[in-house]
Amino acid sequence: MSDKERLVRFDLLGQEHSFYTSASEEEIQSIYSLVSSLVQPGSPQSSGTLPVSKIAILACLNIASRYVKLEREFGEYKLNSGKRIAKLNEDISVKLSEEQRDSG
Repeated sequence: MSDKERLVRFDLLGQEHSFYTSASEEEIQSIYSLVSSLVQPGSPQSSGTLPVSKIAILACLNIASRYVKLEREFGEYKLNSGKRIAKLNEDISVKLSEEQRDSG
């Protein structure tokens, strides 16, 4: 990510939005794609005649739900990785001890 901020403009639900960011163009496109897929016509949040504010809230809740799930999965991954690393360290220590005993 670049340290230099720039103005980014985009259209969402017929409204133009702009903000300053130092995120890369690739990140901005990924973010825009995700948000627009959640709020544009045809998405689950945009069904019916919901006001734009409700669509935005539903999209935020959807994104927050994904974030919480990823955070939980990452925590489980770190815990499992730590256990596997500890087991490998133990196995290596046992093997080294056996080799030292056999050679000594």
